Amino acid sequence: MTQAIWELKKNEVLEEIRDGKRLDGRKFDEYREVTITNDVSKNAEGSARVKLGKTDIAAGTKMLPGKPYPDSPDKGTISVGAELLPLANPTFEVGPPREEAIELARVVDRGIRESQAVDFKKLCIVEGEHVWISFIDTYVINDDGNLFDACALGAMSSLVKTQVPKLDEEFKVVKGEFSGKLDIQKHPILSTFAKVGNEILLDPTLAEEKAMSARFSLSTTESDTITAYQKGGFGSFSRAEIDACIETAFKRAKDL
Repeated sequence: MTQAIWELKKNEVLEEIRDGKRLDGRKFDEYREVTITNDVSKNAEGSARVKLGKTDIAAGTKMLPGKPYPDSPDKGTISVGAELLPLANPTFEVGPPREEAIELARVVDRGIRESQAVDFKKLCIVEGEHVWISFIDTYVINDDGNLFDACALGAMSSLVKTQVPKLDEEFKVVKGEFSGKLDIQKHPILSTFAKVGNEILLDPTLAEEKAMSARFSLSTTESDTITAYQKGGFGSFSRAEIDACIETAFKRAKDL
Protein backbone atom coordinates (compact mmCIF):
# COMPACT_ATOMS: atom_id res chain seq x y z
CA MET A 1 0.00 0.00 0.00
CA THR A 2 2.80 2.40 0.93
CA GLN A 3 4.59 1.67 -2.36
CA ALA A 4 1.41 2.44 -4.32
CA ILE A 5 1.06 5.78 -2.54
CA TRP A 6 4.66 6.69 -3.37
CA GLU A 7 4.12 5.77 -7.01
CA LEU A 8 1.19 8.19 -7.17
CA LYS A 9 3.27 10.88 -5.45
CA LYS A 10 6.17 10.23 -7.82
CA ASN A 11 3.89 10.75 -10.84
CA GLU A 12 2.57 13.95 -9.28
CA VAL A 13 6.14 15.24 -8.82
CA LEU A 14 7.05 14.42 -12.43
CA GLU A 15 3.93 16.16 -13.77
CA GLU A 16 4.75 19.33 -11.81
CA ILE A 17 8.38 19.24 -12.97
CA ARG A 18 7.30 18.97 -16.60
CA ASP A 19 5.28 22.15 -16.02
CA GLY A 20 8.33 23.89 -14.57
CA LYS A 21 7.06 23.75 -10.98
CA ARG A 22 7.65 21.96 -7.69
CA LEU A 23 4.92 20.64 -5.42
CA ASP A 24 5.84 23.07 -2.62
CA GLY A 25 6.09 26.06 -4.94
CA ARG A 26 9.85 26.53 -4.67
CA LYS A 27 12.17 27.39 -7.53
CA PHE A 28 14.42 24.58 -8.74
CA ASP A 29 17.50 26.20 -7.11
CA GLU A 30 15.84 27.14 -3.81
CA TYR A 31 16.20 25.67 -0.32
CA ARG A 32 13.31 25.06 2.02
CA GLU A 33 13.11 27.20 5.15
CA VAL A 34 16.01 26.46 7.51
CA THR A 35 15.73 26.73 11.30
CA ILE A 36 18.72 26.06 13.57
CA THR A 37 18.45 25.88 17.37
CA ASN A 38 21.65 25.47 19.38
CA ASP A 39 22.28 24.07 22.86
CA VAL A 40 19.53 21.45 22.74
CA SER A 41 21.51 18.91 24.81
CA LYS A 42 22.97 19.42 28.30
CA ASN A 43 25.25 16.40 27.95
CA ALA A 44 26.97 17.39 24.72
CA GLU A 45 29.85 19.83 24.41
CA GLY A 46 27.98 21.37 21.47
CA SER A 47 24.57 20.60 20.00
CA ALA A 48 22.01 21.75 17.48
CA ARG A 49 18.61 20.89 16.08
CA VAL A 50 18.06 21.63 12.41
CA LYS A 51 14.75 21.79 10.58
CA LEU A 52 14.99 21.85 6.79
CA GLY A 53 11.39 22.17 5.78
CA LYS A 54 9.78 19.16 7.50
CA THR A 55 13.07 17.27 7.73
CA ASP A 56 14.12 17.39 11.37
CA ILE A 57 17.48 16.28 12.82
CA ALA A 58 19.44 16.67 16.04
CA ALA A 59 23.23 16.70 16.34
CA GLY A 60 25.61 16.65 19.26
CA THR A 61 29.37 16.79 19.73
CA LYS A 62 31.29 14.98 22.46
CA MET A 63 34.98 15.71 23.03
CA LEU A 64 36.88 12.77 24.49
CA PRO A 65 40.62 12.16 24.96
CA GLY A 66 42.01 9.16 23.09
CA LYS A 67 45.07 7.68 21.44
CA PRO A 68 46.29 9.18 18.14
CA TYR A 69 46.63 7.15 14.96
CA PRO A 70 50.17 5.74 14.53
CA ASP A 71 50.68 7.68 11.28
CA SER A 72 49.55 11.01 12.81
CA PRO A 73 50.83 11.08 16.40
CA ASP A 74 50.39 14.85 16.70
CA LYS A 75 46.81 15.05 15.41
CA GLY A 76 43.38 14.52 16.86
CA THR A 77 40.41 13.66 14.68
CA ILE A 78 36.64 13.71 14.22
CA SER A 79 34.19 10.83 13.92
CA VAL A 80 30.68 11.30 12.51
CA GLY A 81 27.82 8.90 13.16
CA ALA A 82 24.25 8.90 11.84
CA GLU A 83 21.19 7.28 13.41
CA LEU A 84 18.07 6.75 11.29
CA LEU A 85 15.50 6.59 14.06
CA PRO A 86 12.41 4.44 13.31
CA LEU A 87 10.13 7.32 14.31
CA ALA A 88 11.53 9.36 11.39
CA ASN A 89 10.42 7.07 8.56
CA PRO A 90 8.40 3.82 8.49
CA THR A 91 11.18 2.14 6.49
CA PHE A 92 13.82 2.80 9.18
CA GLU A 93 14.38 -0.12 11.54
CA VAL A 94 16.23 -0.76 14.79
CA GLY A 95 19.46 -2.73 14.37
CA PRO A 96 22.89 -2.46 12.75
CA PRO A 97 23.57 0.71 10.69
CA ARG A 98 21.85 0.62 7.32
CA GLU A 99 23.78 1.32 4.12
CA GLU A 100 22.03 4.69 3.90
CA ALA A 101 23.18 5.64 7.43
CA ILE A 102 26.78 4.67 6.68
CA GLU A 103 26.81 6.73 3.48
CA LEU A 104 25.17 9.68 5.26
CA ALA A 105 27.78 9.68 8.03
CA ARG A 106 30.69 9.36 5.61
CA VAL A 107 29.54 12.19 3.34
CA VAL A 108 29.04 14.55 6.30
CA ASP A 109 32.40 13.50 7.80
CA ARG A 110 34.28 13.98 4.53
CA GLY A 111 32.86 17.45 3.91
CA ILE A 112 34.06 18.65 7.33
CA ARG A 113 37.34 16.73 7.41
CA GLU A 114 38.57 17.71 3.94
CA SER A 115 37.64 21.36 4.42
CA GLN A 116 40.08 21.55 7.36
CA ALA A 117 37.36 23.25 9.37
CA VAL A 118 39.14 21.85 12.42
CA ASP A 119 42.93 21.96 12.66
CA PHE A 120 43.63 18.44 13.89
CA LYS A 121 47.05 19.46 15.19
CA LYS A 122 45.33 21.77 17.67
CA LEU A 123 43.56 18.69 19.05
CA CYS A 124 46.87 17.20 20.17
CA ILE A 125 47.25 17.01 23.97
CA VAL A 126 50.53 15.07 24.30
CA GLU A 127 52.14 13.99 21.04
CA GLY A 128 52.01 10.25 20.52
CA GLU A 129 49.96 9.71 23.68
CA HIS A 130 46.79 11.78 24.03
CA VAL A 131 44.65 13.68 21.53
CA TRP A 132 41.10 14.98 21.40
CA ILE A 133 38.57 13.02 19.37
CA SER A 134 35.45 14.92 18.44
CA PHE A 135 32.52 12.51 18.15
CA ILE A 136 29.69 14.07 16.16
CA ASP A 137 26.41 12.16 16.34
CA THR A 138 23.41 13.02 14.17
CA TYR A 139 19.90 11.71 14.77
CA VAL A 140 17.12 11.84 12.18
CA ILE A 141 13.86 12.74 13.92
CA ASN A 142 11.72 13.20 10.80
CA ASP A 143 12.66 12.34 7.23
CA ASP A 144 11.14 14.50 4.55
CA GLY A 145 14.14 14.31 2.23
CA ASN A 146 17.69 15.64 1.95
CA LEU A 147 19.10 14.18 5.14
CA PHE A 148 22.60 14.93 3.77
CA ASP A 149 22.33 18.72 3.97
CA ALA A 150 20.30 18.71 7.19
CA CYS A 151 22.80 16.48 9.02
CA ALA A 152 25.77 18.44 7.64
CA LEU A 153 24.22 21.68 8.91
CA GLY A 154 23.56 20.06 12.28
CA ALA A 155 27.11 18.72 12.54
CA MET A 156 28.70 22.10 11.75
CA SER A 157 26.26 24.00 13.97
CA SER A 158 27.14 21.77 16.91
CA LEU A 159 30.90 22.07 16.20
CA VAL A 160 30.68 25.87 16.13
CA LYS A 161 29.25 25.79 19.68
CA THR A 162 31.57 23.07 21.01
CA GLN A 163 33.56 23.73 24.17
CA VAL A 164 36.72 21.79 24.94
CA PRO A 165 36.61 20.15 28.41
CA LYS A 166 39.34 20.59 30.99
CA LEU A 167 41.49 17.57 31.85
CA ASP A 168 42.98 16.58 35.21
CA GLU A 169 46.51 15.31 35.77
CA GLU A 170 45.49 11.82 34.63
CA PHE A 171 44.04 13.17 31.37
CA LYS A 172 40.48 12.56 32.48
CA VAL A 173 37.66 14.98 31.70
CA VAL A 174 36.71 17.34 34.53
CA LYS A 175 32.93 17.39 34.39
CA GLY A 176 31.39 20.81 33.86
CA GLU A 177 34.70 22.64 33.32
CA PHE A 178 36.05 23.85 29.99
CA SER A 179 39.28 25.29 28.65
CA GLY A 180 37.72 27.23 25.76
CA LYS A 181 35.81 26.86 22.54
CA LEU A 182 36.80 24.58 19.69
CA ASP A 183 38.63 26.58 17.04
CA ILE A 184 36.62 26.45 13.80
CA GLN A 185 38.57 27.77 10.81
CA LYS A 186 36.10 27.16 7.97
CA HIS A 187 32.40 26.52 7.62
CA PRO A 188 31.71 23.88 4.94
CA ILE A 189 28.13 23.64 3.66
CA LEU A 190 26.80 20.55 1.91
CA SER A 191 24.47 21.16 -1.07
CA THR A 192 22.48 18.25 -2.48
CA PHE A 193 20.79 18.09 -5.88
CA ALA A 194 18.36 15.57 -7.36
CA LYS A 195 17.85 14.88 -11.03
CA VAL A 196 14.14 14.47 -11.65
CA GLY A 197 13.18 13.95 -15.25
CA ASN A 198 15.40 16.37 -17.16
CA GLU A 199 15.61 18.94 -14.37
CA ILE A 200 18.01 19.44 -11.46
CA LEU A 201 16.46 20.30 -8.07
CA LEU A 202 18.29 21.68 -5.04
CA ASP A 203 17.27 20.34 -1.62
CA PRO A 204 14.90 17.55 -2.73
CA THR A 205 11.95 16.56 -0.55
CA LEU A 206 11.28 12.89 0.15
CA ALA A 207 8.70 12.78 -2.66
CA GLU A 208 11.24 14.28 -5.07
CA GLU A 209 13.84 11.75 -3.94
CA LYS A 210 11.41 8.96 -4.77
CA ALA A 211 11.13 10.38 -8.30
CA MET A 212 14.83 11.16 -8.85
CA SER A 213 17.16 9.13 -11.06
CA ALA A 214 20.40 10.48 -9.57
CA ARG A 215 21.72 12.53 -6.67
CA PHE A 216 24.76 14.82 -6.44
CA SER A 217 26.10 16.38 -3.23
CA LEU A 218 29.05 18.71 -2.85
CA SER A 219 30.59 20.47 0.12
CA THR A 220 31.84 24.03 -0.31
CA THR A 221 33.44 26.64 1.94
CA GLU A 222 33.10 30.41 2.15
CA SER A 223 36.29 30.72 0.07
CA ASP A 224 34.54 29.06 -2.91
CA THR A 225 36.46 25.83 -2.47
CA ILE A 226 34.99 22.38 -3.13
CA THR A 227 36.04 20.05 -0.31
CA ALA A 228 34.08 16.88 -1.14
CA TYR A 229 31.41 15.46 -3.40
CA GLN A 230 29.29 12.33 -3.72
CA LYS A 231 27.13 10.94 -6.52
CA GLY A 232 24.25 8.55 -5.83
CA GLY A 233 21.53 6.78 -7.78
CA PHE A 234 21.68 4.91 -11.07
CA GLY A 235 21.13 7.92 -13.35
CA SER A 236 23.78 10.30 -14.65
CA PHE A 237 24.66 13.98 -14.84
CA SER A 238 26.20 15.71 -17.83
CA ARG A 239 29.26 17.90 -17.37
CA ALA A 240 27.12 20.99 -17.94
CA GLU A 241 24.69 19.84 -15.23
CA ILE A 242 27.53 19.29 -12.76
CA ASP A 243 28.92 22.76 -13.55
CA ALA A 244 25.47 24.25 -12.92
CA CYS A 245 25.20 22.40 -9.59
CA ILE A 246 28.59 23.76 -8.51
CA GLU A 247 27.64 27.32 -9.43
CA THR A 248 24.35 27.04 -7.54
CA ALA A 249 26.06 25.46 -4.52
CA PHE A 250 28.52 28.34 -4.21
CA LYS A 251 25.67 30.85 -4.30
CA ARG A 252 23.21 29.09 -1.99
CA ALA A 253 25.85 28.00 0.52
CA LYS A 254 26.74 31.65 1.10
CA ASP A 255 23.08 32.30 1.97
CA LEU A 256 23.13 29.50 4.53
